[in-house]
Amino acid sequence: MSTSELTTPSADSVASKATHRSRKPQMRGVGKAQRREAIMLVIPSLIPVILFSVAPLLIGIFMAFTDNTLKRNHETQFIGFDNFVRLMSDTYFWESFKIGMIWAFSVTILQLLAGMGLALLLNSNLKFQGFTRLLALLPWAMPPVVVAIMWKMIYSPNAGPLNAVLGSMGLPSDINWLGDFSTALPAVIVVGVWVGMPQTTITLLAGMQQIPEELNEAAEVDGANAWLVFRSITLPSLKPIIASITSLNFIWNFNSFGLVYVMTEGGPGGKTMLPMLFTYIEAFKNRNIGYAAAMGDLLVLVVVALLGVYLWTQFKGDKIK
Repeated sequence: MSTSELTTPSADSVASKATHRSRKPQMRGVGKAQRREAIMLVIPSLIPVILFSVAPLLIGIFMAFTDNTLKRNHETQFIGFDNFVRLMSDTYFWESFKIGMIWAFSVTILQLLAGMGLALLLNSNLKFQGFTRLLALLPWAMPPVVVAIMWKMIYSPNAGPLNAVLGSMGLPSDINWLGDFSTALPAVIVVGVWVGMPQTTITLLAGMQQIPEELNEAAEVDGANAWLVFRSITLPSLKPIIASITSLNFIWNFNSFGLVYVMTEGGPGGKTMLPMLFTYIEAFKNRNIGYAAAMGDLLVLVVVALLGVYLWTQFKGDKIK
């Protein structure tokens, strides 16, 4: 074989290279067209997000650096970090922040415990499972305002059914559940748990139904009781779901507003004054929009930090998998 035959490319290879080169511009054109189509599909969903989420957030951030109020003929001025300096020494706000953390932690943990118990019950072979699951979802389906009014009637010191039941059992029946300093926050926490428990229950129940039945059967054959099956199989299998739902519940509970506002409006004596409720009162009752915006900015930072923890747990769980 000659040297020219070794170095000269064949006609087929030349043709394939030419075809490959001609396809590159076509593929680039197809890729650009697909990106344009994707952008056009995403834009309609981005417009409401920008108008109703991003824009108000940016406006709120800006107002935190002003002395904006709802008073007539007031000329808004830029005051820098004055609102934040004032906020750092506002003992009432930090007291509401502490109450909000107590509320969020208590409701989230109790929701998890109650939801886990109810999910285990619904996952067993009960009669009328569809009906029982419907009852479990009932608190979630009710509007928060309706729930607040209903529980306010239940807690009524004079005509409430709770005090009536306690009286029939020979126990004190004149307790002002929402008006007493020592019972107001626990009473509201109970309602918060009742409202949010269905979501946790359904999420955990869905996770339980994904566990292979063979694992439970093998554990029972080995002589494991219900507690050992739960501790060794059910709980480890639910860890990623527990981390997700607990993080989300904490964020939602920390942002609670309507339920507590209707039930107590932050009373008595600020014992149920959550930070979101405190911010609302500062903005629309005291009319200090700029100062309330500074509070809102700080709470946004807290929520962003909580979201960061949630995403970190999700990333960590995916990495382990």
